[in-house]
Amino acid sequence: MKKFTPASVVLTVVLVSSPTFSGQVLAQQFVSDPLEPVNTKVHAFNQFMDKHFLLPVARGYRKYIPGPARQGVSNFFSNIGDISVLANNLLQMKLEAAANDTGRIMINTTIGIGGLLDVATAIGFTPNDEDFGQTLGYWGIGTGPYIVLPLFGPSTLRDAIGFSVDTATNPISHQDNVRIRNSAFALEQLDKRVDAMSVESLITGDPYIFMREAYLQQREYLVNDGQANQDWDQEWDWD
Repeated sequence: MKKFTPASVVLTVVLVSSPTFSGQVLAQQFVSDPLEPVNTKVHAFNQFMDKHFLLPVARGYRKYIPGPARQGVSNFFSNIGDISVLANNLLQMKLEAAANDTGRIMINTTIGIGGLLDVATAIGFTPNDEDFGQTLGYWGIGTGPYIVLPLFGPSTLRDAIGFSVDTATNPISHQDNVRIRNSAFALEQLDKRVDAMSVESLITGDPYIFMREAYLQQREYLVNDGQANQDWDQEWDWD
């Protein structure tokens, strides 16, 4: 999920590891970007914030925090994220996937010591990737215009709505202690930024265009559960 870190970088982790992605954007397809003048300015702001604030902290985190501890942090937030994945699989009527998600949560929360260990994956409960933006797409809601959100990065109108819902339903958002809630939120974004460091060098050409096309194609891929849509034309269905 796309949260407080300049997600234009974090998204690269997902994009370049996808079966549909090989470090370069797929064949360019028609993209309607009516907000491009504003989007490019927001993208530049996000890049500035990342370069001068988040990236230096991420480098220090990777340098001074042992690998096993960082992996435990990643596993913990992944376990929390599985709750949202489960809810969205249920909303999409994917009952087999939802059963898998339930098993992951139960196993990792108990045997995995609150999610610090990913025992579920090791025994065959593979992670799924679902969010409310994908759920809206599953039920036929169009993407709407491409948007670059301040600090959050690439999105669309549909995904921005989905992100709001996912954020509101995240258990961390309901932590009463503000200090704990904000610290957990910041740590999650830091963990994502560290993950992105190993692949961000694969961004080629114009970074704005690269991330826009990669984001839109990857989201289409996820909404279709891995079935690339050759006739995708970025239709808007918001009338």
